[in-house]
Amino acid sequence: MLDIRRNLRNRLRIKILAATWLAYAGYYFCRKPFYIAKSSIGESLGLVTVDLAHLGTGFLIAYMAGQFSSAFFGRRLGPRLLLITGIGISIFSSIAFGLSSTFWIIMIWIILNGMAQGTGWPGCIGSLAPWFKRTERGSVLGIWATCYQLGSLAAASFAAFILGGWGWRWSFFAGAIVLLMAEVAVIILHPNTPEDAGLEPIDDPDDADSAKRNDESGWDRGVIMTIMVMGCIYFCIKFLRYALWSWLPFFLNRNFALSGESAGYLSTIFDIAGFTGVVVSGFVSDRLFRGRRAFLSFIMLAVMTLSFVALYAVGSVRLPLFAFLIGVAGFMLFGPDALLSGVGAIDVGTKRGALSAAGIINGMGSIGPIFQEQLVGWMYDLYKGSLLPILLMLVCVALAATALSGLLWGMSRKGKANL
Repeated sequence: MLDIRRNLRNRLRIKILAATWLAYAGYYFCRKPFYIAKSSIGESLGLVTVDLAHLGTGFLIAYMAGQFSSAFFGRRLGPRLLLITGIGISIFSSIAFGLSSTFWIIMIWIILNGMAQGTGWPGCIGSLAPWFKRTERGSVLGIWATCYQLGSLAAASFAAFILGGWGWRWSFFAGAIVLLMAEVAVIILHPNTPEDAGLEPIDDPDDADSAKRNDESGWDRGVIMTIMVMGCIYFCIKFLRYALWSWLPFFLNRNFALSGESAGYLSTIFDIAGFTGVVVSGFVSDRLFRGRRAFLSFIMLAVMTLSFVALYAVGSVRLPLFAFLIGVAGFMLFGPDALLSGVGAIDVGTKRGALSAAGIINGMGSIGPIFQEQLVGWMYDLYKGSLLPILLMLVCVALAATALSGLLWGMSRKGKANL
């Protein structure tokens, strides 16, 4: 009987991993088309750089709000229903975006899509939390978190391919079709919690430290402070990640004279390198650091900062070197990204509060992209297309991320942060 239940649990673990992996990878097919086709949309509809920045900002504000609201509503809806609802709204708004031609109508649909996209990460992390122990989360979620590497890479390449063959509108339509297939997978595969599947909750003694710091009323002060620091680090990480996601194809097109399609393809080097960084960091955090993620995050963010310094110093005018350094930055950035927003949210928030912790950390982090969208667009126009002031700004943000991760490491060493 015990073997039967163990086999059932393992099968359901595979299902929850598959359902959430496909779900979060699928979200990108309705997120990336705007960034890949940004230059083409502007030329087609007569929008200037600042207009495009406003659209991007509208999406990111809504995305932030979606993260915070997911932290609240997710506990009531449950992670499975949260994902199904969010995916459905994202599909609808992406199709509507592709059918629209005026600035304010597009703004409505991109805001609605941003709210829907904000359900993805909290819903997935909340789905995974009850199924894995702390000592296996780093490795398991390190592999699982490739969903936002491969998903972003596949979505960017797919959007670039559709853009080159059929134009920017079909980038949105085709992306919605792919996300619809992911929704079907969630409906069929997602088992919700072990209890919903008739199993006992997973006993995890290694989570005892965090569990003791939570009572029925919620998190204690130490847990809240840890989540706030993690949120501030994630603010910097997402500022940097979205600055490159949002503007890298644009820079490659305008500053290095690549076609829109070629710029879209080359920009994926950031995600390709990041994919490796996520897998390696998850494995190393379990096997070498025994589930303590803070020090590893500090090391990787410090090296990431050096890569941005090198970009500022020598890489802004030489395409091969520029591409190489973007790859280094991606490897070093995406490891801490996944460790703090995924595994770390479960470690600190515990299984019961993982969805809320992920929503808060990601909500705070999602404020960063809002600022970058406006700042990068404004600085690009102000400095007449020069990348150097923008790269200097990225260096400063990277330094802040490294300093904050050092603070988190110090809190962990003193026993004030369970990370």
